[in-house]
Amino acid sequence: MELTINVGIDFLFSILNYRLMNKRTIVCFGPGPMFKGGIANYNTSLAKAFDKIENTEVHIVSWTQQYPAIIPRDFIDRKSKVDQLDGTNIKVHYITNYNNPSSWNATINLIKEIAPQKVIFQWAIAVQGIPLGYISKKLKKSKDIEVFFDLHFVIQKEGSALDNRLTKIGIKNADSYIVHAFKTAQELKHLFPRKKFEVIERDNKTTGIGTKVLKLYHPVYDMFTPNPEFNKDEVKKELGLKENVFLFFGFIRKYKGLHNVLEAFAELAKQRNDVSLIVCGESFWNTLDTSKLSTKIKNATFGVAKKLFLKNQDNEQDYNPLALIDDLKIKDIVHLVNEFVPNEEVPKYFQVSDNIMLYYLTATPSGVESIGYNFNMPMLATNVGHFPETVVDGYNGYMAEDGDIQSMTEAMNKAIENPIDRSNVAATSKDMSWNNYANEILR
Repeated sequence: MELTINVGIDFLFSILNYRLMNKRTIVCFGPGPMFKGGIANYNTSLAKAFDKIENTEVHIVSWTQQYPAIIPRDFIDRKSKVDQLDGTNIKVHYITNYNNPSSWNATINLIKEIAPQKVIFQWAIAVQGIPLGYISKKLKKSKDIEVFFDLHFVIQKEGSALDNRLTKIGIKNADSYIVHAFKTAQELKHLFPRKKFEVIERDNKTTGIGTKVLKLYHPVYDMFTPNPEFNKDEVKKELGLKENVFLFFGFIRKYKGLHNVLEAFAELAKQRNDVSLIVCGESFWNTLDTSKLSTKIKNATFGVAKKLFLKNQDNEQDYNPLALIDDLKIKDIVHLVNEFVPNEEVPKYFQVSDNIMLYYLTATPSGVESIGYNFNMPMLATNVGHFPETVVDGYNGYMAEDGDIQSMTEAMNKAIENPIDRSNVAATSKDMSWNNYANEILR
């Protein structure tokens, strides 16, 4: 009897030791769930995917302030009420302040204390190059930590020579990279022409020759789930929508081409009277109270900084495509929601719409596209950036020529006359899960 008990205890200890020895600790560095926007959603979703993998401990190490203090914008999600991390074991640490270098050292010390095997940095804007370059350089000296940069871009959409320089500083210290499109991998090679890279597609093994670049994809968001009881006709009536509904969703930025969408839609509306457009999103540079002295100071300081460092760029703060709604006389057939949409209200706009509008000027893998996949939403996209890799004309969406309003209008009309089979959209994204994505990083 005593022998049996001892053997049982030894077995339990051996299992416990095995689990401890094989336990993985992951740090996802990027904006935590208190922030709004695609990168915060992305970083949180990635952390949740790791958390679902057995014997994996996950930490989100987040900014407290992501950008220079002079940037005149509110980045905090003050509307969403659902706790995205409810039911998980994820630990969140809000610690890194862009404007306080001592917090960068505190971040390094915290991550070393956590002692992860892998740190995945979300890279989405060049201005973060100095703090992220500093933090990653220090962490790379730890032999037990593999530093990843998950690249949402390399050549920034509104890029300049300064942006390229900051990008080099920011991402050069990675042990490995993740890209969502071949275009991004090519840009990485162009940025570091003297470095050897090995681009590895899913399920392929590395040869060990060159810095590892995992070619993956933008996973399909599972945080936005369709409501099975959704009544499309009822919501259409509530919002005053016609039979065929197009959706522009997300922050209003120039590169997303809302002006193209409005002009093409106005042409379509001249041809048929059964169309509506939903424009749903916050104007990126219009989130602060402009009557406040602090906002006026930020706007003035930011304007001077842009003139000094980004002389050849347009001032995106002057971008106001919403004025076209009145100019084009389409106000009666455009439903405008010009504010940040809480996460729990996002599904309504996708479920009531028939096609998602992606008439971008430049494009890296898009969070809006990913949300669309979650609702099996056909894509209408311009032939730019990575869209030719993901949108197959006539299969899961329709392509339009860049800068060609007539081509964009024709694509919208095709979507009505020859609707895309939504099962094709589902087939396109069936392997693009967060679980598959996280497991590829852990291989």
